[in-house]
Amino acid sequence: MKRYMSFRNKNESISFQIEKRSVFVISFLTLFLLLFFVVGTGLGDTRIAPIEVIRTIFGTGSGEYDFIVQNLRLPRAIVALLVGAALGVSGAILQGIIRNPLASPDIIGITGGASVAAVSFITYLSGAVSIKLLPLAAIAGAITASLLIYVLSWRDGVTPMRLVLIGIGISAAMSAATTLMLVMSPFFSAGQAYIWLTGSVYGASWEDVYPLLAVNLLFIPLALFYAKALNVQELGDEIATGLGATVQKHRFVLSFISVVLAGSAVSVAGAIGFVGLIAPHIARKLVGRPFGSLLLASALIGGLLVFTADLIARTAFYPLDIPAGVFTAGVGALFFLYLLFRNRHDL
Repeated sequence: MKRYMSFRNKNESISFQIEKRSVFVISFLTLFLLLFFVVGTGLGDTRIAPIEVIRTIFGTGSGEYDFIVQNLRLPRAIVALLVGAALGVSGAILQGIIRNPLASPDIIGITGGASVAAVSFITYLSGAVSIKLLPLAAIAGAITASLLIYVLSWRDGVTPMRLVLIGIGISAAMSAATTLMLVMSPFFSAGQAYIWLTGSVYGASWEDVYPLLAVNLLFIPLALFYAKALNVQELGDEIATGLGATVQKHRFVLSFISVVLAGSAVSVAGAIGFVGLIAPHIARKLVGRPFGSLLLASALIGGLLVFTADLIARTAFYPLDIPAGVFTAGVGALFFLYLLFRNRHDL
């Protein structure tokens, strides 16, 4: 029995293989996520049966739950899924580029750059400029931090070790700058900034869904297109170069994809931590190391993690609405310590 399934177009310009086990796992995750999405959207102060949720989504319901589902819960749920998917894929790419299981957007400084820009915006510009421009500021901060990391890491090319070490240093500097601004900012601005830094999809609307959906639909397939480059880079720079791969070019493009995905997610939901670290690890346990299936599984698991965290945040402590980042950070910190302990001999 064949272990792999092959796919190719007529002129064979595009071809790839995927394990049958990975197809089964990804299909199961997709179906489970859809089911959980419908059930979770119906949970809350007003409980709605799954069949009513489906009818309301497709516009065939009685109209009784239209406002609750269409305006309050559905955009928030979709944003949670998209944010988690973007962070999961971004983390998987970084772990592949750096060849380090501890890499993620929040650990090597990408989220830190977005945080500095967002807190600066809230502290100094929120009264003079529309708050709707906050996502653009966060994305600009993430891109600026990543370019700084990349430039400082360059010496006849960028190596994974220099990238991660300089990234951790930039992350620490960004964290210090953010803390300094919080201490010096007015009380109201500091409160807003703390909520953003914790990470939450509270108040998400359809205006948040559309740009985030566009980024995911464009850059996740682009990441899948470069999955072969990630597989080759895992062999090491010298072997990858010997096989004809343009390592530095692919590394820059993949880094850019990772930054855009992480920056867009953080710009909408704030600094939700550790999803980019946890999701690829769970995905790797389920589908193995090939990046074609790993990226898809990371997207699904990342979406499931953020959606679950937000579901707990808005239902378990009602009427309080706890930021989802509290739960991802709590689980993620323990998971990070576990990874450090498991890989202690390699550090």
